Amino acid sequence: MAAALPADAAVTASAEAPEAATAAAASAASEAAEVAAPAAAAAASAAASAEPAGDAAEEGGAGDDEEGDDGKKKRKRKRGKRKKKGGASAPAGPPREPKKQAEYRGIKSTHFTDYYAKYGQSEPPSVPVAELFTSLGMPFPEGEHMEFPETTTRVTAAEAREVDAEEADARLLALREGAEVHRQTRAFASSLIKPGIKLRDMCEALENKNRELVGERGLERGIAFPTGCSLNHVAAHYTPNGGDDTELGAGDVMKVDFGTQINGHIIDSAWTVSFDPRFDALLEAVREATEAGIRAAGVDVTLGDVGAQIQEVMESFEVELEPGRLYPVKAIQNLNGHSIAPYQIHAGKSVPIVANGDPTRMEAGELFAIETFGSINGRAEVHEDLECSHYMKNIHAPHTTLRLKSARNLLSHITKTFGTLGFCRRWLERDDGGSTFLHGTSGKQERYMGALRHLCEAGLVDAYPPLCDVVGSYTAQYEHTIVIKGGCKEVVSRGTDY
Repeated sequence: MAAALPADAAVTASAEAPEAATAAAASAASEAAEVAAPAAAAAASAAASAEPAGDAAEEGGAGDDEEGDDGKKKRKRKRGKRKKKGGASAPAGPPREPKKQAEYRGIKSTHFTDYYAKYGQSEPPSVPVAELFTSLGMPFPEGEHMEFPETTTRVTAAEAREVDAEEADARLLALREGAEVHRQTRAFASSLIKPGIKLRDMCEALENKNRELVGERGLERGIAFPTGCSLNHVAAHYTPNGGDDTELGAGDVMKVDFGTQINGHIIDSAWTVSFDPRFDALLEAVREATEAGIRAAGVDVTLGDVGAQIQEVMESFEVELEPGRLYPVKAIQNLNGHSIAPYQIHAGKSVPIVANGDPTRMEAGELFAIETFGSINGRAEVHEDLECSHYMKNIHAPHTTLRLKSARNLLSHITKTFGTLGFCRRWLERDDGGSTFLHGTSGKQERYMGALRHLCEAGLVDAYPPLCDVVGSYTAQYEHTIVIKGGCKEVVSRGTDY
């Protein structure tokens, strides 16, 4: 899944009560023609005496486009913008007419649909990416190529040529296609994201577009894991279950984390959405920390060194939520990036975001998700909380005899539809059960919660509950997928947005 698991944390199945399956019939795709102009009321400034735990304030983050110095010299402390003196948060009920529209923050450009329009893609996008680029006679766009740090000297020129030749195969082509699907899908989704949208509707619209642009064909190509849309103190692994009508507020900080896969080759990338300029420094801190991790990565680099670079950059920032009160940005110590293997989102190596001294080294040919999480006004440590929505078949599960027929049937459906990729309860409740290609309109799983709990208790399926800092804190995330090649690294998920 796009958010890394807590380091060394044991994931246990949560015991939820059975719920009636409520299909999330979200069809926000018709709104895609609208360029994002986030509506709703922008929360007025908090008075100097207001505590952040009582605010519904959200992160914002259109920071500097420059990466800043890589050296050890002290970075200038960054401060969030102050709000003008005024009233408190908007009261319950119909929102007041805002003086100006809330601005979508967190990425470099808000001209979302311009990205795929340049390729002649339809509006809203509907042509599968493979078909689009075949018709253009163009290869899939390459990611950003970056040199290794000066310290990576183990690979010889001959070894580099050999590894690069191996990378110029189906895997790299699949990753580049998946990355282009991700870019076009997130551009489309960003045009829909605005205060007042139901998160369930947003996720369904994004996922349906992802399926359409990747040309969903079951395990051959499709979605890699459920769409994360974690809010505020929730850092990762939240997506709405059926019946969850949570709406995005003007003061919410949302981490959008989703993936694509082609023949099991996964693109994992995430960004943070905010409408409040007070949190620009938080988003900038996490975005720059991710960039620092990408710059540090390379053949023979230790994972601990990558984490040290990430932490140094992230924790050089502060956020000013109220006039004169600064909150240091802290790296969430028990979240991390990870290596990726075919059909395996967490493949064994963890990329820390703090200096933990891990001597494990990166190797040529490996695929990594470099993702960082920052927190303010919290403990910078997450714990499992809230209702679980994310699940994944245990790739190392031993053979087990299941006594419940319903559990055997559900396991068969999970294996056929998702394999060892992540899935969520919303997908089981869809008419297609998670794959129109495989099941048409006859895949919906009825009264499945008891069977799902049984699979978790048997160790065949793992539950991944939301990962939360303390209530009142605010968290942000940025993530890219990189390939460690023989002579350089390729940031395959790089886009014009982040």
